[in-house]
Amino acid sequence: MAGHSKWANIKRKKQAMDAKRGKLFTKLAREIQIAARLGGPDPEANVRLRLALERARAANMPKENIERAIRRGAGLEAGGEALEEITYEAYAPHGIALMIKVTTDNRKRVVSEIRHILTKHGGSMGESGSVAWQFEQKGYIVVPTKGRDEEELFTMALEAGADDVEITDDVMEVYTTREDFAHVQQALKDMGLEIEEAELAWVPKTRMTLGPEEALKVMRVIELLEDLDDVQKVYSNLEVPEEALATLEAA
Repeated sequence: MAGHSKWANIKRKKQAMDAKRGKLFTKLAREIQIAARLGGPDPEANVRLRLALERARAANMPKENIERAIRRGAGLEAGGEALEEITYEAYAPHGIALMIKVTTDNRKRVVSEIRHILTKHGGSMGESGSVAWQFEQKGYIVVPTKGRDEEELFTMALEAGADDVEITDDVMEVYTTREDFAHVQQALKDMGLEIEEAELAWVPKTRMTLGPEEALKVMRVIELLEDLDDVQKVYSNLEVPEEALATLEAA
């Protein structure tokens, strides 16, 4: 999964640039609102809200934006009631399966925007259940390596209960079962490791390999989808080739 991991690193760097334009803050605010609405405004009693707040602070989201999002989600201020979470199933070009996580206040608008991008680039929306069977939900935790020994980090992750570990560039990516997600995250924190990102992610059971040009086309479609304000994240079963990554990094 090294190609996938490196692509994730590229996208994380892009998120830092998105934060400067406020785009990332919009997505984070919606995640905070949903979390506060579902589990209440207290992060100590609401794991999902705590994760969302950690991501927001890591992105240097202004404190007033965070507090406003919590109030809206908790129903203490108007603006958060209409948001809903949806996961759409779709196909990118060349049959690559997509799970598109959306938080929106206008379902018709976001479906239209997603369909437009997919149709324009040779993809299509999928029926419910047509794609989901190719994925499973797993805990996904990102830990900055900060120059620490890879073997030591790998051992720590396994001791914490990780299912799988991938170390590349400057981060360690830890995968867990859905049930062990919160436990592994806390265990890593107790070991003194910094958590940069943590979520329940749609992880493909198998990955599909394409040539560099075809893969690059799919990657660009995914980027277009993730640029939509309502789209929180896009998961795919693409096996990312090194040649495509080199082209993307140079762009």
